[in-house]
Amino acid sequence: MELARRELAAWRVGDPRLAANADLALARAVLAAYAVRDEAQRAERERMLAFVDLHPLDAHRRTLQVGHLTASALVVDRTRGAALLTHHKKLDRWLQLGGHCDGDANLIGVALREALEESGLADLAIDPTPIDLDIHTIPARKDEPEHLHLDTRFVVFAPANSVATASDESHALAWFTPAELSRIETDDSVRRLFRTVFGSG
Repeated sequence: MELARRELAAWRVGDPRLAANADLALARAVLAAYAVRDEAQRAERERMLAFVDLHPLDAHRRTLQVGHLTASALVVDRTRGAALLTHHKKLDRWLQLGGHCDGDANLIGVALREALEESGLADLAIDPTPIDLDIHTIPARKDEPEHLHLDTRFVVFAPANSVATASDESHALAWFTPAELSRIETDDSVRRLFRTVFGSG
């Protein structure tokens, strides 16, 4: 992945294209345009498009208990050759930043919003082209049943040597190079993100 080129084309906070929009046609268009890199990603895209078509009014709302669209971001500092991960409180593992759409079908805007909120960093920019799709199961908890997160992932760029501040949703935040992934508790989809962005991980 040509990170320098992608960073130059990234959208910054305040760009009107990042504005919240409830129209699921916007989310569907982003998913439909995603250039899949292999058959596994093609299958995820088709499942997510079918999900939106099956739930045309509420696929992006967490009140849809069978599952809902989410968006996330691998926040990258190119000077470090590293990405920012959160030690998620509820899931107790290191993950990329992200979260629920909460009725906003602008997946690009959601991913950037979540990165801003969860990192405490202000000067972030997002490449509007998705880098990965992932459908995964969230285990049942006392206040909600087991359900699916249908996640669209983007790369977000942070200024050199940024210092992040953890939100209430996180035990901690830390920067990791691809070589450091083996020493933390994470999952295969995070490793896939690192391979996609850095070519290793």
